[in-house]
Amino acid sequence: MMTDASQTGGATILVADDDKAIRTVVTQALGRAGYEVRATSNAATLWTWVSEGEGDLVVTDVVMPDGDGLELLPRIKQIRPELPVVVMSARNTLLTAVTATQKGAYDYLPKPFDINALTSVVELALRSLDAPGISPGLGAGADEDEAIPIVGRSAPMQEIYRLVARLTDTDLTVLISGESGTGKELVAKALHEFGRRRAGPFVPLNMAAVPRDLIEAELFGHEKGAFTGATQKGVGRFQQAHRGTLFLDEIGDMPLEAQTRLLRVLQQGEYTTVGGRTPIKTDVRIVTATNRNLGQMVRQGLFREDLFYRLNVVPIRMPPLRERAEDIPALVRHFLTNAVNEGMPAKVLDAGALDALKAYAWPGNVRELENMIRRLAALHAGDVIRKETVQADLASSPPPAMAADGTHSLGAAVEESLARYFAAHPDSLPPSGLYDRVLAEVERPLISLCLTATRGNQIRAAELLGLNRNTLRKKIRELEIPVVRRGAEPTA
Repeated sequence: MMTDASQTGGATILVADDDKAIRTVVTQALGRAGYEVRATSNAATLWTWVSEGEGDLVVTDVVMPDGDGLELLPRIKQIRPELPVVVMSARNTLLTAVTATQKGAYDYLPKPFDINALTSVVELALRSLDAPGISPGLGAGADEDEAIPIVGRSAPMQEIYRLVARLTDTDLTVLISGESGTGKELVAKALHEFGRRRAGPFVPLNMAAVPRDLIEAELFGHEKGAFTGATQKGVGRFQQAHRGTLFLDEIGDMPLEAQTRLLRVLQQGEYTTVGGRTPIKTDVRIVTATNRNLGQMVRQGLFREDLFYRLNVVPIRMPPLRERAEDIPALVRHFLTNAVNEGMPAKVLDAGALDALKAYAWPGNVRELENMIRRLAALHAGDVIRKETVQADLASSPPPAMAADGTHSLGAAVEESLARYFAAHPDSLPPSGLYDRVLAEVERPLISLCLTATRGNQIRAAELLGLNRNTLRKKIRELEIPVVRRGAEPTA
C-alpha cells in the first residue's frame, strides 16, 4: 500500500546493506512512499551519519563487510535512544530475532521480506515517535549457540520468532496452540529462556498426565492429611515456579473444578494449598498450550469462557509441519547431528529422500520426523539414506488415528480418549457430556486428515467424509481448521 508523501513529513531513512540489489529495491520503495533515502554498503558510513545526527530512522542489515549491524545497535541507542532501528537479516533464526529486540531494534525483518511489510514497519516506527510507548530494553544478549533447538526459516516460523522476540521483556500470559508434535513446549521454553524471568525456574505440568482429583494438589500443593495418601505436606507447581515460568501443557484437559480455582488465582494473584487456609502470594508467568480448539470447548461448556480470555492474552499458533515443508532439510540435519552426538554413526539423506519427506503429510509433525530420523540413523546400514529407504519406512509406520491398512480408525481414537479418562479415574464413570468430549477429540483430526489426503480439495474431502460440501465448510470454519493446497498459503 502506497503512503501519501504528504504524510511522511519529509523523514529521512538511512539504509545500510552490502547487497546492492537490496539497497536499490529498498531505496526505490521508500522513495516512492515519499521518504528521503540515504543508502550505504558499510557500517562505518552508517555510524558516521547517525553520530552526526542525520536520519529519522535506520534500516540495517546484520552482516556487512566492516561490521555487524547487531553490534552497532547498542552504540546507536546510547547516543540516539529515540532513533528507531529496523534490522533485516538472512540469518533467520530465533536467536537473531531475540538479540535484535534485546539490543533495541524497533523491529526485525527476515530476508527475503515483502517490501510492503518494510514500508508499513517504517511508517509505524515513525508514528511511534509522536506517541512513544515502551521501547525494547537493552537486555543481556543470548549466547552464540541457540539455547533452544527451534529449527526452521520458513515464513510461519519467522512469525513465531518475531512474536517470541517481542514478548521477551513482558510477563504477558501466552496460549500456544497447535497439533501434537509441533514444538509447543520448545516455544514455551524459549519464552522463558530469553525472557526477564530466565534466572528463575521453568516448571512444566502436563494436565493430561495428572489424575483428575490430584490436579489441584499438583498445582497449589497440599497440607498433611488433606486427602487420603497425603502423609506429608506437598509443594505445588506454583510454589516451585516462584519468580519463574509455569508452563501448563494440554490445558484443555484441565477439569472444570480446577479451572475455577486457576481463574481465581489469575484474578487475585494468590492461592491456598489444598487443606490450607493461609493465602500465598504468587509471582509466576503463566504459559499454556493445547492441541484442542478451546473456542469450541467453550461453546460446548467444557472450558470456562472467562478463563479462556485470561489465558489467551497473546495467542501463538504453531504451524504443522505440512505447512512448512521447506524446513524439513534443516530439521533433518539437526536431528542427524543430534544422533551423532548421541553416539550413532554419521548419515546423510540424498535429494530423493528429502523430496519424499517433503511430500509426506506428517500427521505426527516434527516429533514424528525426529523419531523417524533417529530410527534411520540407528538402523540403516549405509552412510547415505536414499529415497527407497525413506518410502519404505513411511509405509511401515501408519499415522496416528489410522488403522494398519491405512483406513481411518475412529474406534482407536475413541478408545484412546476413554482410556485416558479411566486411567485417571478407575472408580468412576465419565461426567455428562461424554459425546461432546469424544467428538471434540476425533472430529477435527478426522477432517484434517481427509483434507491432507485430498491436498485441500474440499469437494473430494466432503465425498470421502460423506458430508455435504456446505456442512464441511461450516465445520472447517467452526473448528478453525487450516486448509492447505500444495504450493499455496494456508486458508481457514
